[in-house]
Amino acid sequence: MTTNIKVDVHHLTRVEGHGNIEVDVKNGELTKCELQIVETPRFFEAMLRGRPYLESSHITSRICGICAVGHATASLRATEKALGVNLSPQTTLLRRLNFHGEILDSHILHVYMLVAPDYLGLGSVIPLAKSAPDIVLRALRMKQLAGDLCAAICGRHTHPIAMTVGGFTHLPSVSQLQALRARLVAIRPDVDATIELLQTLTYPQFERDTEYIALHKDDEYCFIDGVIASSDGGTWAIEDYRTVTNEQIVPHSSAKHTHNQRDSYMVGALARFNVNFDQLHPRAKDAAAALGLKPKTINPYLNAAAQAVEIVHCVEDAILLIDELLARGIKYEEPAPPTRMSGTGVGSTDVPRGTLFHEYTIEEGRVVGANCIIPTGQNLANIEKDMRALVPGILDRTQAQITLALEMLVRAYDPCISCSTHLLDVKFV
Repeated sequence: MTTNIKVDVHHLTRVEGHGNIEVDVKNGELTKCELQIVETPRFFEAMLRGRPYLESSHITSRICGICAVGHATASLRATEKALGVNLSPQTTLLRRLNFHGEILDSHILHVYMLVAPDYLGLGSVIPLAKSAPDIVLRALRMKQLAGDLCAAICGRHTHPIAMTVGGFTHLPSVSQLQALRARLVAIRPDVDATIELLQTLTYPQFERDTEYIALHKDDEYCFIDGVIASSDGGTWAIEDYRTVTNEQIVPHSSAKHTHNQRDSYMVGALARFNVNFDQLHPRAKDAAAALGLKPKTINPYLNAAAQAVEIVHCVEDAILLIDELLARGIKYEEPAPPTRMSGTGVGSTDVPRGTLFHEYTIEEGRVVGANCIIPTGQNLANIEKDMRALVPGILDRTQAQITLALEMLVRAYDPCISCSTHLLDVKFV
C-alpha cells in the first residue's frame, strides 16, 4: 500500500492544450487532487464585438481546428435563431451529413492516436506506426474519408468556408455524393476492424455514477438542435442552457467548472450513448453489444469505446442521409434570408467532446453580446470527481502506475483544453 505519493504532471501529453495533474497522498489520506488548466483565457467572445453577423461562424470556427464544423454550426444556429432564419430541408440534411464527417475525423484521431498507445504499452502513435503499420494506415484511410466528406459539403473541414447563415454558398454535386456513398460502404471493413481492435483492449475497472448530459431528439441520434436531456431525468430547452451549465470560477483553473442536478456531470460520446442509445443505428447497437456497452455505462475509460460505437453510427447514417439527398435531388438554393436584424439566439451542437453552446445578441446586424460554453469546460469538474474516486482504490500500485492511470483517465475524456478557457459572457453597448 502506497501511503505517501505525489503526482505532478506538467503538462499532460496526448491532449490538446496544457493541463497539469497534481495529487498528494499523505499517510494514506488524499489531501490534494486537481486537474489544473493553465491556459490563458482565449477571449473569443470579445473577438465578435461589433462584427457583422455573417462573420460570426467564420470567426468562431477558429476556436478549434478539430471541432471547426461544430463551432461553425452552433454559431450559425445561434445567429439564425436570433434573426428568424428558417432553414430548408436540404440545408438541414447537408448540415447533418457534414457533422458526421467531423465526428468521424475526431473520434478516429482520439481512438487510434491518443488512446490506443496507452493500451498497447506505447508512448505515442509513432512507435505504433512502426510495429503495426496496418492499424495506423486504417486510421488514416478513415480520417481521409471524413475530411473529404466535409470538404465536399463545406469547402474544407478545418474552418469551413461554404457554410453560411441560412444555407450554403456551395453545394456538392450528385457525382460527389455518389462517390462518397461508395467510399462509406467500402470503409465498413475498416470500421468493423476498429470494433475488433477495441475488443482486444483491457480497460481499467473503475466506475463512478454521475449525471450524463446530451442533446436529444426522439427521431434521430442527435448532434444538432433538439433539447438538453439528462440521464438523471429532465429536459431543458436549449435557450435554458444556463440553468444546466451553472458556470463557476475555481481557483486552480483558468477554465470554469459546471454542475447541474449533481455537483458535476459528463458530456461527450459516453453521455450521448447513455442518453440516446435508442436512436443509434442497428449496426452501432451491435457494435455496442460486441464491446459490452449498454446504457447506463459509468466507466469513464469506456468513452473511447462509445466513440467507436459512434463511428459505426455516423458511417451508416451518412449513407442514409446521402440516399435521402440523392432521392430529393440536389438543387441550388439561395441561403434563407433573415426576417429581422436584431435579436438574441442560442445555438447548440453535440460536438465530438460533448454539448456546445453559442449565444449571441445582435443589434442592427452586428453582434453586441456573446457567450460560448465549451464541452471540455463542462467535463472538468467531473474529471476531478473521477480522480478523487479513483486514487484511493489504486494506492496498492506504484507511483508510476498511479500517474499513468490518472493520465489515461483524463485522456479518456478527449479534452480540448485550450477551447475550455473563455470569458464570462460579455455584452457590448
